[in-house]
Amino acid sequence: MKTIDLVAVIGPTASGKTSLAAALAHEWDAEIISGDSRQVYRGMDIGTGKDLGDYVVGGKPIPYHLIDIVEPGYKYNVFEYQRDFLKAYEDIRRRGRLPILCGGTGLYVEAVLKGYRLLPVPENPSLRMSLADKSLEELTALLSTYKTLHNTTDVDTVKRAIRAIEIEEYYRHVPVTECSFPQLNSLIIGVSIERELRRRKITERLHRRLEEGMVDEVRGLLAEGVTPDSLIYYGLEYKYLTQYVIGELSYDEMVRGLEIAIHQFAKRQMTWFRGMERRGFNIHWIDANLPMEDKLKQIKELMDTFGKG
Repeated sequence: MKTIDLVAVIGPTASGKTSLAAALAHEWDAEIISGDSRQVYRGMDIGTGKDLGDYVVGGKPIPYHLIDIVEPGYKYNVFEYQRDFLKAYEDIRRRGRLPILCGGTGLYVEAVLKGYRLLPVPENPSLRMSLADKSLEELTALLSTYKTLHNTTDVDTVKRAIRAIEIEEYYRHVPVTECSFPQLNSLIIGVSIERELRRRKITERLHRRLEEGMVDEVRGLLAEGVTPDSLIYYGLEYKYLTQYVIGELSYDEMVRGLEIAIHQFAKRQMTWFRGMERRGFNIHWIDANLPMEDKLKQIKELMDTFGKG
């Protein structure tokens, strides 16, 4: 019978995966490793939805890793995430505890579950120049022509799309050799949330975060010297909020555009996770509407039977 090396809790934005992972960690005296591409940044709290209050269960703080580890403005990448994940994972295992991976960035999640051997990809100035005048739609279409897509989940700006193509082009000409990342026996839990409920939760959460000071958070980052282009690069909240703060969008345009973008992002997340299933990952889906006690009971049953059969 296989033993569990890692439990992964995945799902689209607003599905409640963080609170589930924290409750599971409390139950099993485990620690959480974030699988979110933007929660690595310090000071980017409301916009990335860190919701650190979720990491306190029954008055007990749940240890978490790979949140607030780099400065805003830096362009953290999946190669660095693999490296940092492995350090956190090995540290947790060395102390005899169970690691729980929790996040919605499909690229990051799959990179550690699949064990890609990823290499740092240098910039390609000539390629960037040739793509500079293309629209996001054109770049997305070009990206889809590559056989193996390592980076599509967060492609919602021209800069991100160009970087994704740059990565794919690099791997096309520099073959990735045998995987050096450890193969983990992972139990993957997916949080399934009905589309209309997800949309309602996204809308409610967006307005709540605006009331909590998300605009002021962006103003503060700009005042600290983070450039508008850097914030726009991060996409979603930081793209639209920055465009509003620098006067490119009205408040209503910002809210309307951001809400649509988050709905589209959640749809892309689910597309990625369904793609993972087609690529051979066994994801055990749990209904987001279930009471927490029932969710934990289902996961315990899955953990008890892991590796059998």
